[in-house]
Amino acid sequence: MVELVWLIPALPLAGFAVLLLAGPRLGEPRAGWLATAASAGSFLFTLVTFGGLLGLDSATTGGAGGHGGRWFVSTLFEWMPIGGLEVDAALLVDPLSMTMALFVTGVGTLIHLYSVGYMHGDPKYSKFFLYLNLFLFSMLMLVLGENLVVTFLGWEGVGTCSYLLISFWHERPTAATAGKKAFVTNRIGDFGFMIATFLLWTTLGTVSYAGLAAGAPALATGTATAVSLLLLLAAAGKSAQLPLYVWLPDAMEGPTPVSAMVHAATMVTAGVYLLVRLNPVLTDTALLIIAIVGAATALFAALAAVAQHDIKKVLAYSTVSQLGYMFLAIGSGAYVAAIFHVVTHAFFKGLLFLGSGSVIHGLGDEQDMRRMGALRAVMPVTAVTFIVGWLAIAGVPPLSGFWSKDEILLAAWEQHRLLWAVGLTTALLTAYYMSRQTFLVFFGGQRWDDSAHPHESPATMTLPLVVLAGAAAIGGAVNLPLVGDWLVLEHFLEPVLADPHHFTSETWEKLLLAFVAVLAALIGITVAIAAWLRSRIPTDKLEPALLENVFYFDSTVSNFVGGPGTKAFEAAATADRRFVDGAVNGVARLVRMLGEAVRPLQSGYLRHYASGVAVGAIILVIWLALRGVS
Repeated sequence: MVELVWLIPALPLAGFAVLLLAGPRLGEPRAGWLATAASAGSFLFTLVTFGGLLGLDSATTGGAGGHGGRWFVSTLFEWMPIGGLEVDAALLVDPLSMTMALFVTGVGTLIHLYSVGYMHGDPKYSKFFLYLNLFLFSMLMLVLGENLVVTFLGWEGVGTCSYLLISFWHERPTAATAGKKAFVTNRIGDFGFMIATFLLWTTLGTVSYAGLAAGAPALATGTATAVSLLLLLAAAGKSAQLPLYVWLPDAMEGPTPVSAMVHAATMVTAGVYLLVRLNPVLTDTALLIIAIVGAATALFAALAAVAQHDIKKVLAYSTVSQLGYMFLAIGSGAYVAAIFHVVTHAFFKGLLFLGSGSVIHGLGDEQDMRRMGALRAVMPVTAVTFIVGWLAIAGVPPLSGFWSKDEILLAAWEQHRLLWAVGLTTALLTAYYMSRQTFLVFFGGQRWDDSAHPHESPATMTLPLVVLAGAAAIGGAVNLPLVGDWLVLEHFLEPVLADPHHFTSETWEKLLLAFVAVLAALIGITVAIAAWLRSRIPTDKLEPALLENVFYFDSTVSNFVGGPGTKAFEAAATADRRFVDGAVNGVARLVRMLGEAVRPLQSGYLRHYASGVAVGAIILVIWLALRGVS
């Protein structure tokens, strides 16, 4: 059944095509149900393909770079037969691509269903679902691509769709600006992706993942490190790492389902996927840098999240922080832990974003948490499911976030003790700011106006919340180390990883580290209770302006770009017009002047040409005669 893999991206693409041609005529809610059906069909065929992959003989099927493991390539057509460069439009079915496709289509379908209710009444209803289907198609091409070129097609597709969706309400200046910021920032990452691809093609003569894995040992250390750092640049753009994180918090200007789609289940995980997919290329030096960037990003964003007041901004900085955790895992060589956290993060962060959207919907578009409170009584389903997401991301056992985050901290402990301390501090902050958010929104006294009339969301919105809450609660079961070594995900992914990290700590040490992590989470929750429920700690001391303004980093960048940066660009444009264009135009003017000077000689009269030939002949005879005399 693996041969049906082409249907996984084809169905969202078909949904996009139908909505492009007939979306306005379908209208609400049929356009939404069509897009949701296309996404659900994609998820169904992902399950079918996954079942077919499991049926392959892992002992005999060739894996990446000669590794044993399940591996199937579906070639759609020959794409670029250019000299020595042969690139096929081909899809790859292996454990990593299927793991990504499963949660992308699964969570993506729930987000589509949620959007049917959330986007009710929007004048651009069908256009929203058109973009959403195109987004899903692009992400699936990214994770299913058999080579870097097909992946880059999806990479650019999700970048374009993020611009379209973030700036969906473009009549708002803030939304239009946020879309442009996301687009420009991601182009910086694209530079790294393209140059890394060119380097790999030049040195190894292939862009196929199987060929790259096989040829990676032949790369010179300097070349491999350069490629690794370029891939880090690419990943930092898509996955919002320092200093390219600035687009993600502003991306909250898009509709809330976009936040869940872009920041939980799809686009932001693309950078993590790319690094894990190309793990054979990564050098020790690059891995250390990746770990440092990840740890720094995780702590930086967590500190920013503790002082935000917008319910979605808290989750946005939380996403940046959790992505930092994933980079820390990669830098520690724990590729399975990184993907494990990608999966659990899709569950609990998708749940939290959709839960925040339910709150916003029920409160008439209110997003300031200072104007919420006591909503658990009027929005019980949203409250209960949001609490599950809060406890999962806070790392409270036995919910999913505890297991995936604990694996990352354990890997950091074994590789970089200082970065482990940074990760542990981030875990404490995460538990604190997520508790703060939950208490401000659902507990305490009522701070919303009576005219707001908060209410529970419709079933199309609450059903995805319930499903995601279940996944966030038990999702950790896919990789439990304590149940008879039930490391299902690790054993499944291991064949496609060049050098999977195996933990060497003793059992007592693992248990002690897990206890410390849980203790950190409980400390964070306890501080939040004391401050935001019992008023025993002055809350103004916990929200300094430095953190509320995110260390003034974004504003500094914006001021530079809008001030000296703009002037520098204008000066460069002026120099381009005067010198570059001036030189080109000057050559054109010179040629034109010479042409005008010569043009009288081309009169079109035969007698003039005959006279010219005669004069030339006379001159030639005189010249020859003079040479003979001399």
